[in-house]
Amino acid sequence: MPKDQSIKSVLIIGSGPIIIGQACEFDYSGSQAARSLREEGIKVILINSNPATIMTDPMMADRVYLLPLNVESIEQILQENNIDAVLPTMGGQTALNLCKEADELGIWEKYNCRLIGVDVAAIDTAEDREQFRQLMVKIGMAVAPSRVANSFLEGKEFAQEIGFPLVIRPSFTLGGTGGGFVHGKEDLDAALEKGLKASPIHEVLVEKAVLGWKEYELELLRDINDNVVIICTVENLDPMGVHTGDSITVAPAMTLSDTAFQEMRNKAMLMMRSLGNFAGGCNVQFALNPATEELIAVEINPRVSRSSALASKATGYPIAKIAAKLAIGYSLDELKNQITQTTSAYFEPALDYVIVKVPRWNFDKFKGANDTLGLQMKSVGEVMAIGRSFPEALQKACQSLENEAVGLGYYGKSLMKSEEIVEYIKTPKWDRIFRIKDALMQGSTVKSIAQATGIDRWFLYQIQEICTVEKELLKHTLESLPESLLKEAKKMGFGDAQIAKILNGNCHEDEVYEKRKQLGITRVYKMVDTCAAEFEAKTPYFYSTFEG
Repeated sequence: MPKDQSIKSVLIIGSGPIIIGQACEFDYSGSQAARSLREEGIKVILINSNPATIMTDPMMADRVYLLPLNVESIEQILQENNIDAVLPTMGGQTALNLCKEADELGIWEKYNCRLIGVDVAAIDTAEDREQFRQLMVKIGMAVAPSRVANSFLEGKEFAQEIGFPLVIRPSFTLGGTGGGFVHGKEDLDAALEKGLKASPIHEVLVEKAVLGWKEYELELLRDINDNVVIICTVENLDPMGVHTGDSITVAPAMTLSDTAFQEMRNKAMLMMRSLGNFAGGCNVQFALNPATEELIAVEINPRVSRSSALASKATGYPIAKIAAKLAIGYSLDELKNQITQTTSAYFEPALDYVIVKVPRWNFDKFKGANDTLGLQMKSVGEVMAIGRSFPEALQKACQSLENEAVGLGYYGKSLMKSEEIVEYIKTPKWDRIFRIKDALMQGSTVKSIAQATGIDRWFLYQIQEICTVEKELLKHTLESLPESLLKEAKKMGFGDAQIAKILNGNCHEDEVYEKRKQLGITRVYKMVDTCAAEFEAKTPYFYSTFEG
C-alpha cells in the first residue's frame, strides 16, 4: 500500500530531558523519523523540552517547539498548525504517556488529528500490567504468576499469595523507576510504598521473580498489511534481575537452541499482532528457563526503544527511519533496503559478526550511591563494539569505556582472593565482568562462577579463553614474544597498550605497535552490510579486526 496521501503534516513528540534511565536513543530515533518523513514531502512539527538534542536542531523539522511536554503545549501547537497526524513512538514512554493523556481529554479528536505508528489501546495494554497479563493468557503465552495492586494492603495480600522472591513493577514508568526485588517480608512494605508512589496511576504489579532465568529482546517491525520482520535478537549476558539498560548485551543471541529461537520468534510475532492493528516498531522481552527452555513473556513496548538504536547500528537496518515510513502507510516490500538499495526492507538482517554493548556508569561521581544493579536503570550511557568473535567485541567495548579499563582488565587493581571474588560477584555490580575475569585468572572454575552469577557458561568459557592468552603473554618479554601468540592476542581483541602492560618487563604500547607492524600483523576492515554479503552493498560501513 503506497503512502497515505491524506497525511500532509505530522507532529513528533520528543522524550524531554535526558536523565539516568533514559539515554539519548530517543534523540537518535526522533531525528531519524523527522528526516524520513520530510523525504516524503511531509511537513514535520516537533515538540521537545530539551534544547540540547540533535532532533531540536532547526534543520531537522519545519517547526520546532521547545515547550514543556504537557497537554497545554500540545493544544497550543494544534491551534497554531494544521496537523493531520501525531507520531508518539519516537519519544519513549514520556511521549506515549502524554499521547494517552491527550487522548483521554479528547484533544486529538477536537483538532481532527489521528495517531500513527501505534494506537491508544496498544499503549494501554502494553503499560497496564493487568491488561498485559490478561492478553498473554488469552493468546496462550506464559507469564510469571502476578497480581495487580492499587493499594498498600492489596499488595501485601497478594505478596502472601504469590510467595517470595517477588518483583514490584509500577505501571506507566520509565527505565524501571520505582521497581525492585523483594526477597523477604522485611523488605515488602518499603518496596510497595516506593512502587505505588512512582506509578502515575498508583498501580503496581506484584510478580513472582524468575531470578536466574535468561533474558532476551527482539526488535520487530510491522506494516499495514500485517507483514512482520524481526530485525535483531539481543541476548542479555546477565540473567533476569538486572535492567536491560544495565546489562551487557550481545547480538545475535549466542546461547539459544534453534527450537527455542524459533519459538521465541513465533511468540514475538503473535504478541505484536495481538496488541492491535497498527504499523510501526515494537520491542518484545522474554525470560527463558535455562534448564527447561520454558519461555515467558516479560514485556512488550509498542515503540522504538533503547534496543532499537543498538539494533539499528548493529545490523545496519535503520529501524526508526523505516518505522516512520510504515506509520504513514507504506508496506515493507515497497521500501528499499538502505544498504543494498536493490532489495526491499522486507528482509531480516543476517550478521556474520558479534556485537557487544557494555553500559557505562559514573558511580564515582555520586558518592554514597548504591552501586548494586537491579530493576531500575543506573547507567549513564553505553558503548557498542563489533568483532569477529565475542572475546574480541567484549575487549573492544571495555577499551571504549573511558574508565581506565585496558580491555577486559583493571591491571593491578584487584586485591581480592579468588574465594572473595566469587562471593563478591554474587551481587550484580558495575564491575562484575572485570571481577569474573580476575577470578578466572586466579584459578576459579567456570562452574563456581556460573553458580554464583547465573551467567551462561558459554560466555564464561569465552572469557576463560581471554585469560588463557593473557597467561601465555605473561611468560614473555617483547623480545621473546612469538608471532603466533601476538597474532592470537590481537584476534582476541587485546589492545597494544594492554599487551604492553601484561608482558613481562613492561614495555610501551608504541614498541608493541612497531613489532606487530614489522611482522605484518595489521588491521583489516570488514563490512557491516545487513545481509552477510548475500547481496552487493552500496552504502556499507566497516569495522576493524585482525582476523584476516
